[in-house]
Amino acid sequence: MDKKLTLLQTVAAAGVFSTISFWYGFMFGRESSRKELGNVIQDLRRGNNNQNETPPQ
Repeated sequence: MDKKLTLLQTVAAAGVFSTISFWYGFMFGRESSRKELGNVIQDLRRGNNNQNETPPQ
């Protein structure tokens, strides 16, 4: 049996893969940012200012 994907099936599969990849990347980036900013906020609340860090650009 010869199975072939149509153009529509290929585009649909690529779209699903792209959507899932974007979602996981977005959630991972969001979680990383939350942790990093949470640490910065806690340091500021405690008064632990790191003077040797470079400022954000």
